[in-house]
Amino acid sequence: QVQLVESGGGLVQPGGSLRLSCAASGSGFSVNAMGWYRQAPGKQRELVATITTAGITNYADSVKGRFTISRDNAKNTVYLQMNSLKPEDTAVYYCNVKVGTWWTTYWGQGTQVTVSS
Repeated sequence: QVQLVESGGGLVQPGGSLRLSCAASGSGFSVNAMGWYRQAPGKQRELVATITTAGITNYADSVKGRFTISRDNAKNTVYLQMNSLKPEDTAVYYCNVKVGTWWTTYWGQGTQVTVSS
């Protein structure tokens, strides 16, 4: 079993920055791809960014140039640096990791990001 612990959400003004973290813990597993998704009220969950073990990244068009995903493989931790935040970035952000031979998917508990003046 894999546990994911997210941190770093909060309230920020438009144009501000936040950094999210997600640490995976457990025993006897290897982490493959890691990523972040978000869900705004009344909307479906959507992909924000993903990163492979080799560091290949993929971003939603809406966050390109503003958000940066990174990972520390030794710590099984993924980060999301969010700059130039906009009100439309307001959502619950979920960490997603794919683990082991079968790329089993695990989700974090979610962390609220609110961008408002």
